[in-house]
Amino acid sequence: MSDKDRDDIYDTFYDRVNMQPKELEEWLETDDSKSVGDSDSGESTGHKSGRRIVEIKRTAKDDLTDDQYDHMNKVNGYIARHLSQLPDGNIENSDWRYSLKNWGHDPVRDD
Repeated sequence: MSDKDRDDIYDTFYDRVNMQPKELEEWLETDDSKSVGDSDSGESTGHKSGRRIVEIKRTAKDDLTDDQYDHMNKVNGYIARHLSQLPDGNIENSDWRYSLKNWGHDPVRDD
């Protein structure tokens, strides 16, 4: 992976993941967070991803591994795809929003 690819992935990740680590950790502890997503082993893919996102956001850029960059790229793609599927109606308490939050993006934030 080139330095440019890493920079693009990093910049996109920090643009799309708009929740801070502590905020995301607290969200992942809620019943709403645990109520959404696919699950083979009791924990959904998005929930596992959220825990990895916390770890990534607490890692200095120079210390990020190729595996972490691969996950950041996966997160970027998931958020982009999910945002393009905006449901009709109020999203405040929707599974759609809860899934995005598990992946570190709260679509109702203004910042």
